[in-house]
Amino acid sequence: MTTLHSRIGFEIELIAPPGSSRRTLADRLAGDLDGHVTRTFHTDSEPSLVPGMGHFWHLTPGYVVSDARGRPVAELVDDVTLVDDLRRDHEEARVGPSTHARPAEAVPTDDRSYRVLSDDPRLLRLVARHSSPDTPFDRALDEAAALFGSTVETVGTVRRLRDGAGSSIALASALAAGRERPCEIVTPPLVADHETCLERLLGPARELGFMVPVEAAVHLHLDGAPFRSVAAFSNLVRLFSWWHDPLRAVLGTNPACTRLAPLPSALVELVGSTDPRGTGQVDDWSQLQAAAAATGLTKYADVNLTALVTDRPVRDTVEVRILPGTLDAADLTRRAGLVERLLARCLEAEPVPRPTNANAHGAEVELLELARAADPAGLVLSAEATARGRR
Repeated sequence: MTTLHSRIGFEIELIAPPGSSRRTLADRLAGDLDGHVTRTFHTDSEPSLVPGMGHFWHLTPGYVVSDARGRPVAELVDDVTLVDDLRRDHEEARVGPSTHARPAEAVPTDDRSYRVLSDDPRLLRLVARHSSPDTPFDRALDEAAALFGSTVETVGTVRRLRDGAGSSIALASALAAGRERPCEIVTPPLVADHETCLERLLGPARELGFMVPVEAAVHLHLDGAPFRSVAAFSNLVRLFSWWHDPLRAVLGTNPACTRLAPLPSALVELVGSTDPRGTGQVDDWSQLQAAAAATGLTKYADVNLTALVTDRPVRDTVEVRILPGTLDAADLTRRAGLVERLLARCLEAEPVPRPTNANAHGAEVELLELARAADPAGLVLSAEATARGRR
């Protein structure tokens, strides 16, 4: 068993078997814990087919599982990147299965399983704040309509909300076929017994027939506060840029995973000027924050550093996004342990070095040696020291 030392939040992408859904797993987990399930709205974005519009924002059904004492255990939500398994199943339903798979049972109709879309995330947040996720579809958006002094019109199978001037605010429509099956398990920050806690979630998922999707990944969220300095932030960039290929190889990154990319080259060049053995052009944290934010940094990279370049992040974490999907808690914590050690190395004063071995296998061995030389307890001590400084 791998012992992890840090506060870590996990995001684990799974898919329910045909005839099941993320609600099925939510009910099972709550039953095991004598807890309960609360329906919620999950906010995400999806590509738009409208010319000139990059994407829509939407609300979809999610489920918060709490234990018998009301403490959150996990949130189960949709993930729009999980599509290949659904596409294959739809094709098999049309032309017949390619294997002797058991016919899928019909998913029970749920008049609360719909999505709400808008082209403005600010309006969508307002709609979500004034709408209950328990509202049935035939009354969807009515609560928000009262806020805008308007009414909801029904156009075919869509409910549309406009303001008094006729401008579109949001619309509600049925979920696309199969969209109840993608299931991203989002845990609260785990502080101890990580593997045991994860097994309590993944064991029931395996028993219910949940699978690892084609595009699956696991994301780790670690406290961002210790990395809010020029030296630590620069080391993170060095680690995930200079060691990009060895990291992906050693962690077993899923090549089918989407929304991954190297860090912007402008950010890597910027960090070159923070090396104390170099020119020292950027030696102020606020200055580095502003400069890094202007490099095109996004969350959809191998490591999400966007929280660090603002003083008011929604969630102050470093998000490592390149772990492969899994239903094995021991495998997951083993990989997380390697990440934990490497992030602890980033907190050391000495800059993270470049690989010296041009051979791919040699570079991977160097990376493992870099991790072995680091003390994961340093990550915990830095987080605790930062927390004390804020009090």
